[in-house]
Amino acid sequence: MRTAIRQPAGRNFADVDSMLARLLDVMLIALGAALASFALTPHAGLSIFEGAFVAFDMAFAILLLPWFGVYDSWRGRSKWRLATNIVFGWIAVQICGLAMLFLLHRAASVSRLWCVSWTAITAVGLVASRLLVHAVLGRLRRAGGNLRLVAVVGAGAHRDRVIANIVRSPDAGFRAVATFNTRQARECDFPGLPSFGRLREFAEWVRREQIEEVWLALPMSEEDTVLRILDEFSGDLVNLRFIPDVRSLAMFDRNVIDLVGAPAINLMASPMTPYALIQKALFDRLFAAAALLALTPVMLSIAVAVKVTSKGPVLFTQRRKGADGRVFRIYKFRSMREHASRPGVVRQATRGDPRVTRVGAFLRRTSLDELPQFLNVLRGEMSVVGPRPHAIEHDDQYRSIVDGYIHRYRIKPGITGWAQVNGFRGETDRIEKMQARVEHDLYYLRNWSFGLDMRIVFATVVRGLRHRNAY
Repeated sequence: MRTAIRQPAGRNFADVDSMLARLLDVMLIALGAALASFALTPHAGLSIFEGAFVAFDMAFAILLLPWFGVYDSWRGRSKWRLATNIVFGWIAVQICGLAMLFLLHRAASVSRLWCVSWTAITAVGLVASRLLVHAVLGRLRRAGGNLRLVAVVGAGAHRDRVIANIVRSPDAGFRAVATFNTRQARECDFPGLPSFGRLREFAEWVRREQIEEVWLALPMSEEDTVLRILDEFSGDLVNLRFIPDVRSLAMFDRNVIDLVGAPAINLMASPMTPYALIQKALFDRLFAAAALLALTPVMLSIAVAVKVTSKGPVLFTQRRKGADGRVFRIYKFRSMREHASRPGVVRQATRGDPRVTRVGAFLRRTSLDELPQFLNVLRGEMSVVGPRPHAIEHDDQYRSIVDGYIHRYRIKPGITGWAQVNGFRGETDRIEKMQARVEHDLYYLRNWSFGLDMRIVFATVVRGLRHRNAY
């Protein structure tokens, strides 16, 4: 049994960094409270109860923020996800602080305006401090500092893709320095990197050069190779990371979950956790209610315009499939003249379609015809952001010929989505167009975050979903 021969460089520094980050967060919480008080009452300062509120939050921050992973290593991980975790962690801290004041019957003694201002200022400060630190680290890493050296195990296209990702992401702080070619007789070595064909020689080089990371870029079928690597480095303090080739798995979830007491990875399941679904549903209802209140004059004007310019009802309804394939009726402002259609056949609108009215053409081009779908959101049938629902006839047509199409049913359909803000909307007269749309929908499912939803909503409002394919 080989004994550990070294302590990984940077572990002690990581502990110090974590302590400094916690201290900085506590200071920012106190500073945010002081700034909010100064902005509202420059000469009054904090009351004794507001000071107690701040003290409670500083203590809760030390206890709760680690649960949100904000002090973990975020090297190579999404900074948007980090910012979201920080904001929700801070909100949880504030809720606990308010609960303490409520239990002490002192909640009424705290200024609500000051509390809201403090919450916003501190949230901005916490996120900005993290982004600033990572920006400084990014510049340092691009200059060749604060790097972790990586030896990659594998062969072929998947290994080359992993190494290329390392090269394209210098801010992440990794540098590929060697490979262990598991198929040397059949696959070429990666150009520019030293390559090994024998495991023992590779392992000795990793120890001699004090390489911190060994990444296994292997198919999941190569269990024997994975076990050999694990056995070889079982006595070394080297980070072994398995990066399986999962290109054929449309809904692979990279997170490990606890399932009846055993670790499990979802190869094909919804990536949305119950907590995420509750968070998304709460946002949907609040946003839809606010949108309907704010847009009531606009929607009434559109309803009048539709009614007086063509015969027929104001709203058009159609059966669509939602989450888990459940059928519901979607609402739209009618944009076409009444016409006869063949049962089971849905004809998509085309450029210059004579069925589309003048008002309808404007509504479709600007997506104002979709506004009644906020009613579907309030009813729980749709989300503000998600894959756009298609006619059931199109679902039946495409689910058997478009890869991954069925996975669009794993969450509620949306009024807008990642595909739409990237230009994939309107007529899908070729399979390639639908495939591209579905690929964007699957990207959204795999990478969902509250921050991504906000980006899509913002892009939708800014662009107005104006696109040449909308007719």
